[in-house]
Amino acid sequence: MLTHLGGIDHGVVLVRNLDAAAAGFARLGFTVAPRGIHSPHMGTGNNCIMLKSDYFELLGVLAPTELNAGWRQMLEIREGISAIAFRAHDAEAGAAEMAARGVPTLPVQQFGRPVTLPDGRTTETRFRTFHLAEPAAPGLRLFACEHLTPEATWIPELTRHQNTAEALAAIEVLAADPAGTAARIGQMLDSSPAAEPDGAMRVETGAAPLVFLDGMQLAGRYPGLDLSGLPPEGPVTLAVRVANPSAAVRCAAGLGAMEGRFGLAVPPAAAHGLILAFR
Repeated sequence: MLTHLGGIDHGVVLVRNLDAAAAGFARLGFTVAPRGIHSPHMGTGNNCIMLKSDYFELLGVLAPTELNAGWRQMLEIREGISAIAFRAHDAEAGAAEMAARGVPTLPVQQFGRPVTLPDGRTTETRFRTFHLAEPAAPGLRLFACEHLTPEATWIPELTRHQNTAEALAAIEVLAADPAGTAARIGQMLDSSPAAEPDGAMRVETGAAPLVFLDGMQLAGRYPGLDLSGLPPEGPVTLAVRVANPSAAVRCAAGLGAMEGRFGLAVPPAAAHGLILAFR
Protein backbone atom coordinates (compact mmCIF):
# COMPACT_ATOMS: atom_id res chain seq x y z
CA MET A 1 0.00 0.00 0.00
CA LEU A 2 1.06 3.59 -0.58
CA THR A 3 2.30 5.13 2.64
CA HIS A 4 3.40 8.63 1.62
CA LEU A 5 0.53 9.60 -0.70
CA GLY A 6 -3.14 10.06 0.14
CA GLY A 7 -6.26 10.60 -1.94
CA ILE A 8 -7.12 13.42 -4.30
CA ASP A 9 -6.07 16.75 -2.81
CA HIS A 10 -7.29 19.09 -5.52
CA GLY A 11 -8.08 19.55 -9.17
CA VAL A 12 -6.44 22.17 -11.39
CA VAL A 13 -8.71 24.09 -13.76
CA LEU A 14 -6.59 25.91 -16.33
CA VAL A 15 -8.18 29.16 -17.57
CA ARG A 16 -7.21 31.90 -19.99
CA ASN A 17 -8.46 34.81 -17.88
CA LEU A 18 -8.30 34.46 -14.11
CA ASP A 19 -10.56 37.44 -13.40
CA ALA A 20 -13.28 36.14 -15.72
CA ALA A 21 -13.03 32.61 -14.31
CA ALA A 22 -13.17 33.84 -10.71
CA ALA A 23 -16.27 35.88 -11.52
CA GLY A 24 -17.85 32.91 -13.29
CA PHE A 25 -17.39 30.51 -10.40
CA ALA A 26 -18.56 33.17 -7.94
CA ARG A 27 -21.71 33.42 -10.08
CA LEU A 28 -22.12 29.66 -9.54
CA GLY A 29 -22.24 30.21 -5.78
CA PHE A 30 -18.65 29.52 -4.79
CA THR A 31 -16.63 31.66 -2.40
CA VAL A 32 -13.53 32.35 -4.46
CA ALA A 33 -10.30 33.07 -2.61
CA PRO A 34 -8.35 36.20 -3.56
CA ARG A 35 -5.77 35.73 -6.27
CA GLY A 36 -2.51 34.19 -5.22
CA ILE A 37 0.69 34.70 -7.21
CA HIS A 38 3.12 31.79 -7.25
CA SER A 39 6.88 32.04 -7.00
CA PRO A 40 8.47 33.79 -10.03
CA HIS A 41 9.89 30.60 -11.56
CA MET A 42 6.33 29.23 -11.78
CA GLY A 43 4.95 32.26 -13.65
CA THR A 44 1.39 31.43 -12.62
CA GLY A 45 -1.35 32.69 -10.34
CA ASN A 46 -4.51 31.12 -9.01
CA ASN A 47 -7.82 31.58 -7.28
CA CYS A 48 -8.66 28.67 -5.02
CA ILE A 49 -12.10 27.36 -4.16
CA MET A 50 -11.63 25.74 -0.78
CA LEU A 51 -13.86 22.93 0.44
CA LYS A 52 -13.80 21.23 3.83
CA SER A 53 -10.84 18.92 3.22
CA ASP A 54 -10.00 19.33 -0.47
CA TYR A 55 -10.39 22.00 -3.13
CA PHE A 56 -9.95 23.02 -6.73
CA GLU A 57 -7.97 25.89 -8.13
CA LEU A 58 -8.39 28.17 -11.10
CA LEU A 59 -4.92 28.47 -12.60
CA GLY A 60 -3.72 31.08 -15.07
CA VAL A 61 -0.39 31.93 -16.68
CA LEU A 62 0.81 35.41 -15.68
CA ALA A 63 4.26 35.34 -17.31
CA PRO A 64 5.81 32.76 -19.62
CA THR A 65 8.43 30.57 -17.97
CA GLU A 66 9.99 27.20 -18.73
CA LEU A 67 7.82 25.54 -16.09
CA ASN A 68 4.50 26.74 -17.51
CA ALA A 69 5.21 25.90 -21.17
CA GLY A 70 2.85 22.94 -20.98
CA TRP A 71 0.04 25.05 -19.57
CA ARG A 72 0.49 27.60 -22.35
CA GLN A 73 0.39 24.87 -24.95
CA MET A 74 -2.90 23.56 -23.58
CA LEU A 75 -4.45 27.03 -23.45
CA GLU A 76 -3.85 27.42 -27.16
CA ILE A 77 -6.46 24.68 -27.58
CA ARG A 78 -8.87 24.90 -24.67
CA GLU A 79 -9.54 25.56 -20.99
CA GLY A 80 -10.48 22.85 -18.49
CA ILE A 81 -9.11 20.39 -15.97
CA SER A 82 -5.41 20.23 -16.68
CA ALA A 83 -4.12 18.13 -13.78
CA ILE A 84 -5.13 16.28 -10.63
CA ALA A 85 -3.12 16.50 -7.42
CA PHE A 86 -2.89 13.80 -4.79
CA ARG A 87 -2.12 14.63 -1.16
CA ALA A 88 1.52 14.03 -0.33
CA HIS A 89 2.33 13.41 3.31
CA ASP A 90 6.01 13.71 2.37
CA ALA A 91 6.79 14.77 -1.19
CA GLU A 92 10.36 13.43 -1.28
CA ALA A 93 9.32 10.05 0.14
CA GLY A 94 6.28 9.95 -2.13
CA ALA A 95 8.41 10.51 -5.23
CA ALA A 96 10.74 7.74 -4.10
CA GLU A 97 7.75 5.46 -3.54
CA MET A 98 6.54 6.08 -7.08
CA ALA A 99 10.03 5.53 -8.50
CA ALA A 100 10.24 2.20 -6.67
CA ARG A 101 7.09 1.15 -8.53
CA GLY A 102 8.67 2.01 -11.86
CA VAL A 103 6.77 5.30 -12.20
CA PRO A 104 9.29 8.05 -13.03
CA THR A 105 8.77 11.49 -11.52
CA LEU A 106 10.19 14.94 -12.05
CA PRO A 107 12.26 16.57 -9.29
CA VAL A 108 10.43 17.83 -6.21
CA GLN A 109 9.68 21.56 -6.43
CA GLN A 110 9.08 23.94 -3.53
CA PHE A 111 7.14 27.16 -3.97
CA GLY A 112 4.67 29.42 -2.23
CA ARG A 113 2.29 32.31 -2.65
CA PRO A 114 1.20 35.19 -0.41
CA VAL A 115 -2.18 34.97 1.29
CA THR A 116 -4.31 37.81 2.64
CA LEU A 117 -6.24 36.69 5.72
CA PRO A 118 -9.82 37.85 6.40
CA ASP A 119 -8.58 40.28 9.06
CA GLY A 120 -6.23 41.96 6.56
CA ARG A 121 -3.02 40.34 7.76
CA THR A 122 -0.79 38.63 5.21
CA THR A 123 0.98 35.31 5.41
CA GLU A 124 2.40 32.78 2.98
CA THR A 125 1.22 29.33 2.04
CA ARG A 126 3.98 26.94 0.96
CA PHE A 127 4.04 23.61 -0.85
CA ARG A 128 6.30 20.84 -2.08
CA THR A 129 5.15 19.07 -5.22
CA PHE A 130 6.28 16.48 -7.71
CA HIS A 131 4.81 15.55 -11.09
CA LEU A 132 4.79 12.20 -12.82
CA ALA A 133 7.27 12.46 -15.68
CA GLU A 134 4.66 11.34 -18.23
CA PRO A 135 0.86 11.51 -18.31
CA ALA A 136 -0.59 8.52 -16.45
CA ALA A 137 -2.97 8.07 -19.39
CA PRO A 138 -3.75 10.22 -22.46
CA GLY A 139 -4.67 13.66 -21.16
CA LEU A 140 -4.31 12.61 -17.51
CA ARG A 141 -1.57 14.57 -15.75
CA LEU A 142 -1.04 13.64 -12.12
CA PHE A 143 1.09 15.20 -9.42
CA ALA A 144 1.35 15.21 -5.65
CA CYS A 145 1.18 18.17 -3.29
CA GLU A 146 2.53 18.39 0.24
CA HIS A 147 1.02 21.26 2.22
CA LEU A 148 3.63 22.84 4.47
CA THR A 149 1.23 25.49 5.81
CA PRO A 150 -2.30 24.02 5.68
CA GLU A 151 -3.60 26.62 8.14
CA ALA A 152 -2.88 29.31 5.54
CA THR A 153 -4.67 27.35 2.81
CA TRP A 154 -7.85 26.14 4.55
CA ILE A 155 -9.18 29.42 5.95
CA PRO A 156 -12.63 28.76 7.50
CA GLU A 157 -14.33 31.77 5.92
CA LEU A 158 -13.33 30.55 2.46
CA THR A 159 -14.84 27.08 2.92
CA ARG A 160 -18.43 28.36 3.19
CA HIS A 161 -20.29 28.64 -0.12
CA GLN A 162 -23.67 29.94 -1.20
CA ASN A 163 -24.23 26.77 -3.22
CA THR A 164 -23.44 24.73 -0.04
CA ALA A 165 -20.45 22.92 -1.64
CA GLU A 166 -18.66 20.69 0.87
CA ALA A 167 -16.22 18.39 -0.93
CA LEU A 168 -15.12 16.93 -4.22
CA ALA A 169 -17.44 14.02 -5.00
CA ALA A 170 -15.59 12.58 -8.01
CA ILE A 171 -13.52 13.46 -11.05
CA GLU A 172 -14.67 11.81 -14.27
CA VAL A 173 -12.05 11.01 -16.89
CA LEU A 174 -12.72 10.24 -20.56
CA ALA A 175 -10.72 7.29 -21.84
CA ALA A 176 -10.69 5.27 -25.05
CA ASP A 177 -10.35 2.13 -22.91
CA PRO A 178 -11.90 2.92 -19.51
CA ALA A 179 -11.33 -0.55 -18.04
CA GLY A 180 -7.70 -0.74 -19.12
CA THR A 181 -6.95 2.80 -17.98
CA ALA A 182 -8.64 2.22 -14.63
CA ALA A 183 -6.63 -0.96 -14.15
CA ARG A 184 -3.33 0.86 -14.76
CA ILE A 185 -4.21 3.74 -12.43
CA GLY A 186 -5.57 1.35 -9.82
CA GLN A 187 -2.35 -0.64 -9.86
CA MET A 188 -0.35 2.53 -9.35
CA LEU A 189 -2.58 3.56 -6.42
CA ASP A 190 -3.07 0.09 -4.88
CA SER A 191 -6.81 0.35 -5.57
CA SER A 192 -8.86 -2.27 -7.42
CA PRO A 193 -11.30 -0.71 -9.93
CA ALA A 194 -15.01 -1.42 -9.57
CA ALA A 195 -17.70 -1.14 -12.24
CA GLU A 196 -20.50 1.39 -11.77
CA PRO A 197 -24.05 0.56 -13.00
CA ASP A 198 -23.47 2.19 -16.40
CA GLY A 199 -20.19 0.34 -16.93
CA ALA A 200 -17.88 3.22 -15.96
CA MET A 201 -14.91 2.13 -13.86
CA ARG A 202 -14.39 3.66 -10.43
CA VAL A 203 -11.00 3.85 -8.72
CA GLU A 204 -11.07 4.81 -5.05
CA THR A 205 -8.26 7.10 -3.96
CA GLY A 206 -8.93 7.56 -0.25
CA ALA A 207 -10.74 10.82 -0.97
CA ALA A 208 -12.77 11.65 -4.11
CA PRO A 209 -12.67 8.76 -6.59
CA LEU A 210 -11.56 8.79 -10.21
CA VAL A 211 -14.22 7.50 -12.61
CA PHE A 212 -13.12 6.36 -16.07
CA LEU A 213 -15.67 6.28 -18.88
CA ASP A 214 -16.04 6.62 -22.63
CA GLY A 215 -17.91 9.24 -24.62
CA MET A 216 -21.15 7.26 -24.83
CA GLN A 217 -21.20 6.71 -21.08
CA LEU A 218 -20.52 10.40 -20.46
CA ALA A 219 -23.36 11.44 -22.77
CA GLY A 220 -25.62 8.93 -21.04
CA ARG A 221 -24.87 10.49 -17.67
CA TYR A 222 -25.72 14.00 -18.86
CA PRO A 223 -28.37 13.63 -21.61
CA GLY A 224 -29.13 16.84 -23.41
CA LEU A 225 -26.18 18.74 -21.91
CA ASP A 226 -24.02 20.62 -24.40
CA LEU A 227 -20.70 18.77 -24.13
CA SER A 228 -18.88 20.72 -26.83
CA GLY A 229 -15.38 21.85 -25.98
CA LEU A 230 -14.36 18.76 -24.01
CA PRO A 231 -11.13 16.93 -24.87
CA PRO A 232 -11.33 13.45 -26.44
CA GLU A 233 -9.50 11.99 -23.44
CA GLY A 234 -8.61 13.22 -19.97
CA PRO A 235 -10.46 14.72 -16.97
CA VAL A 236 -13.75 16.33 -17.97
CA THR A 237 -16.08 16.40 -14.94
CA LEU A 238 -15.56 18.01 -11.57
CA ALA A 239 -18.30 16.67 -9.31
CA VAL A 240 -18.90 18.55 -6.06
CA ARG A 241 -20.94 17.32 -3.11
CA VAL A 242 -23.40 19.90 -1.79
CA ALA A 243 -25.40 19.98 1.44
CA ASN A 244 -28.46 21.55 -0.18
CA PRO A 245 -29.10 20.70 -3.85
CA SER A 246 -31.82 23.37 -4.06
CA ALA A 247 -29.23 26.04 -3.27
CA ALA A 248 -27.03 24.76 -6.10
CA VAL A 249 -30.00 24.85 -8.49
CA ARG A 250 -30.65 28.48 -7.61
CA CYS A 251 -27.00 29.41 -8.16
CA ALA A 252 -26.85 27.70 -11.56
CA ALA A 253 -30.08 29.21 -12.89
CA GLY A 254 -29.82 30.59 -16.41
CA LEU A 255 -26.53 28.84 -17.23
CA GLY A 256 -27.86 25.89 -19.23
CA ALA A 257 -27.59 23.45 -16.32
CA MET A 258 -29.58 20.20 -16.44
CA GLU A 259 -30.70 17.87 -13.65
CA GLY A 260 -30.40 14.11 -13.93
CA ARG A 261 -29.31 10.88 -12.23
CA PHE A 262 -25.82 12.25 -11.71
CA GLY A 263 -26.86 15.55 -10.18
CA LEU A 264 -27.17 19.05 -11.55
CA ALA A 265 -24.71 19.49 -14.41
CA VAL A 266 -23.39 22.83 -15.65
CA PRO A 267 -22.12 22.67 -19.26
CA PRO A 268 -18.50 23.34 -20.23
CA ALA A 269 -19.40 26.65 -21.87
CA ALA A 270 -20.47 28.02 -18.46
CA ALA A 271 -17.74 26.30 -16.40
CA HIS A 272 -14.55 27.13 -18.33
CA GLY A 273 -14.15 23.91 -20.24
CA LEU A 274 -15.41 21.30 -17.78
CA ILE A 275 -18.68 19.74 -16.66
CA LEU A 276 -19.44 20.97 -13.15
CA ALA A 277 -21.75 18.50 -11.43
CA PHE A 278 -23.44 19.30 -8.12
CA ARG A 279 -24.37 16.10 -6.26
